[in-house]
Amino acid sequence: MAAELKDYTKSIKIQQVIRFVVCVILTIIALLPIYLILMNATREHQAIQSNGFSLVPGGNLIKNFKALGDPTAGNGVYKRSFNLWIGYRNSLIIAGSSTLLSIFFSGATAYGLSVYEFKLRQVARSIILAVMMVPTQVVSVGMLNFMLQIHWTDNYAPLILPAIAAPSVVFFMLQYMQSSFPLDIVEAARIDGSGEFRTFIQIALPMLKPAFAVQAIFAFVTSWNNFYTPSMLLLSGDLNMKTMPMMVSTILGIRRSIDYGVNYLVVMLSVLPVVIIYMCLSKFIVRGVALGAVKG
Repeated sequence: MAAELKDYTKSIKIQQVIRFVVCVILTIIALLPIYLILMNATREHQAIQSNGFSLVPGGNLIKNFKALGDPTAGNGVYKRSFNLWIGYRNSLIIAGSSTLLSIFFSGATAYGLSVYEFKLRQVARSIILAVMMVPTQVVSVGMLNFMLQIHWTDNYAPLILPAIAAPSVVFFMLQYMQSSFPLDIVEAARIDGSGEFRTFIQIALPMLKPAFAVQAIFAFVTSWNNFYTPSMLLLSGDLNMKTMPMMVSTILGIRRSIDYGVNYLVVMLSVLPVVIIYMCLSKFIVRGVALGAVKG
């Protein structure tokens, strides 16, 4: 018996070591590209051209940063095509607003489909699943024509308001509520005289905070990295209207006076807010996964 227990303990320790090693490898794979971008952002063009990757930072970060605002650098293309604060402002307005609208209204929709009993509830869920299967590119031409007809091009509204209807967020919230949200508490709130909207705001939202945080990360990253829709609707090409991905695309598309150090710096600056948002909300992802595992 003692020998069997010893073998079992040894087997558990081996499994733990293997899992730890696998997690370390996956972490390195995930972080290595970001680390290399950060390192190359500090190097000069010639060093990157001769040796594409380096694990050691260079001393050219400030010079690369100054080149973005230098009217003579890159034949003036950097100064005309990139402005860090304008890019951050525009992308934050679009990504922040669309994220708030998406998680709130999608959460409310999922709450209604989970809590209320009505005849077309299953039909509504099926429609949401069907809409998830339709790629954005399929409806993009129709959307562009509609925006041209109502004169909503060069406007942030069509980049923000459609986030109210986010089928993927609704689907995720539905699955989360089915496994982790007790409907009895809603009935108890009704008995105590709480209104429906108050119940959703004061009871459901705090309980669903991990799910909202996870979807907020996904929605923010998706909106922040979105290049296709803004480039389709922001037709004027005005620098003051461009989002961060549009500016980055312009810099990376330069075929004359290429400076790899500046290019990597631009990419690093565009990724930085996403990393910060993830670091701030990552604890909710872990909490949500742990809660789902316990409830499951």
